[in-house]
Amino acid sequence: MTNPPLDAITLSVIQAALQQVCDEMDLTFSRAAFSPVIAEANDRSDGIYAAEDGALIAQGAGGLPVFVGVMQYSTKTLIERIAQGITAAPEPGDIYIVNDPYLGGTHLMDVRFAMPVWRDGKIFCWLSNTGHWPDIGGAVPGGFSASATAVEQEGLRLPPVKLFKKGQLDQEIYAIISSNIRVADQRIGDIRAQGAALEVGAERLGEVLDRYGDDTVRQAVAELRGRAATQMRALIAPIPDGVYRGEAYVDSDGVVDAPLTIALAIEKKGDTLTFDFAGSSPPCAGPMNSVLATTLSSVYLAMRHIFPEVPLSAGAFEPLIVKRPEGTFLDAHYPRPVSGCAAEVSQRIAEAVFAAMVKALPDKVTAAPAGSSGNFALGGSDPARGRDFVMYQISGGGYGGNADHDGLTNGCSTIGISKSPPVEVMEQAFPVLYRRYALREGSGGAGRQRGGFGLAYEVELLRGEARASFVMDHGRTGPQGVLGGGDGKVNEVTVWRDGQAHVPKHLSKEQDIPLKAGDRVAVGTPGGGGYGDPFRRAPEKVLHDVALGYYTTAEAERLFGVVLSGDQTAVDEAATAALRHR
Repeated sequence: MTNPPLDAITLSVIQAALQQVCDEMDLTFSRAAFSPVIAEANDRSDGIYAAEDGALIAQGAGGLPVFVGVMQYSTKTLIERIAQGITAAPEPGDIYIVNDPYLGGTHLMDVRFAMPVWRDGKIFCWLSNTGHWPDIGGAVPGGFSASATAVEQEGLRLPPVKLFKKGQLDQEIYAIISSNIRVADQRIGDIRAQGAALEVGAERLGEVLDRYGDDTVRQAVAELRGRAATQMRALIAPIPDGVYRGEAYVDSDGVVDAPLTIALAIEKKGDTLTFDFAGSSPPCAGPMNSVLATTLSSVYLAMRHIFPEVPLSAGAFEPLIVKRPEGTFLDAHYPRPVSGCAAEVSQRIAEAVFAAMVKALPDKVTAAPAGSSGNFALGGSDPARGRDFVMYQISGGGYGGNADHDGLTNGCSTIGISKSPPVEVMEQAFPVLYRRYALREGSGGAGRQRGGFGLAYEVELLRGEARASFVMDHGRTGPQGVLGGGDGKVNEVTVWRDGQAHVPKHLSKEQDIPLKAGDRVAVGTPGGGGYGDPFRRAPEKVLHDVALGYYTTAEAERLFGVVLSGDQTAVDEAATAALRHR
C-alpha cells in the first residue's frame, strides 16, 4: 500500500526540520571545538545522507559547499566498503573516521566522521561531518607541503575505521593518530566536538522521526530529491543549446614552475549540462592534483553559486553530468599529493565554470572571485608557554563584479563560507602579532561593476622559532574579468627575515621557511575580476571609490577613463558624502 501524497505544508516543515538538524550539528561542532580554524573560522560541515547510496539529503546552511559532493561521495564509498566486507560493519554507537582523499575526500587535513542512525534495528540514514584539523602530521606543520611529491609527505592517511565503538573512543586508534600528528594533546577537543555534533544530530533527527513517522520522512526525502532535480532542470532548460568553453589556470604545482591549465567545455542539451575537462593538464608532480570527489563537488558548488535557489539535495546534481577527467590532474590517484586540491584547485575549477557559463547567463554569473583560501601555516615552539603550536590562517579576497553590483570586498572563498579567525583570537592563541590587517586598496578589477577588494595583512612572530608554509594561488595571473572587465590583482606573499624581503620562487607556494622573533609575513590577497567595460562605469561611482581611497586618482583615470586631475573639490565633496552615508 502506497502512502498518500504529502501536502505542501508537511513537506515544507519536514524539509526545514532536516535543515535544522544539520544547522544544530554545525553549531555544536563549532562551539565545542578547540581549534580556531573550526571554532572561529567554521571550516567544517555537517549533513544527512541516504542509507542506500550515501546521497545527500540535507546539509547545514553554515557548512562549506565544497563538502556537499565530497561527503556524499565519501559516504557512498563507506557503504560500499562495508557491503564488500573491507570495512567492519557498524553497530549502534559506532562512529567511523576517514581522511583518505582517494576514497571520496579532499586533502588529508579535512577529517570526516560518519555515524549510522538506527531505527528498529536498521540503518535509516547516515550522519557525516568534516572538520579541518590544523595538523595531520607530514613534512611540515599544518599539512600544506608546497613541494610534496607523494601523499605520505602530506600527513597521516586514514581509511574508514571505527574511532568510536559502541559509543566509546577506541584508545588504540586514537593512540595511532596522536603518535603521528603535532600538538596531539590539543586534538582531543576537536575529536570530542566532532563526535558530539553527530550525537546531537542523531538525537534531533530521532525527534523528527518520532513526530512524523519514519515512512513519512522517507517519503518526504524522496519527494524533495525529485523536486530539486526538477527545479535544476527547469533553470537549465532556457539556456540556448550549445557548447560553452572556459579556462582557468593554477600558478604552478609547487614543484615545477609552470602553470597548469583547466580546460572546460560545457555542453547544454535540453535540460542537462555535461562538463568535459578533456585538454586539461596531466597529473602534476606537486600537491595541486585534485581527487575525483573534489572535482565533482567543485562543479556542483559552482552551479550552486549560479542557481542558489535550488535546495541542497542529491537531486540538484542529477542534471549535471561530469565526464571523468581521466589522464588529467583533476582525477588524482595514489600516490599523487593533493594538499592543494580542496583549497585551491577546486576554486580554479569553479572559476572555469563561471568563465564558461557567463557567456550563457551574463545576467546571473559573476566575474571570477579571488579564488584562493590563502593557506598559511606556521608551526613552532612558544617558549613563554612551554609548548608547541600549529597556527593555520585562511583569508578572504574580493568577489567578482556582476550585472547588478560591484563585487564584495574581503569575502570568504568560493568553496565555503568559512571566515578568517579574529585577529584577537589568533594573537591570544599563538605567539604572533598582526602588524596590519586592512582592505587591499586598488586590488579589484576594473569594470562597469568593479571587483571587490582583497585583504592585506602582516603578521610578526613575537618569540621562539617557527616554520612557515604557504599553499595559495592566483599569484601569476589575477582573477578573470569578464565581458571586457579587467582582472583582479594577483596574490602576493613577502617574508621579511632579518629585515630582508623574500618572495617565494613559486610566488604563493613554499614550505619550511624558518622564522625567528621579529620576522614577519606579509600577504596581499587577490581582488575580484571586473564585469563589463570599465569605461562605462558611472563617473559618480568612480569618484566615490577615489574619495574613499579605493583607487588613487591616477589609477582611476587610467582604469576607468575618467578625468579627475585638478578637480580636488569634487573628490573632497564625494568623500564627505561617503562618510556621511556611512
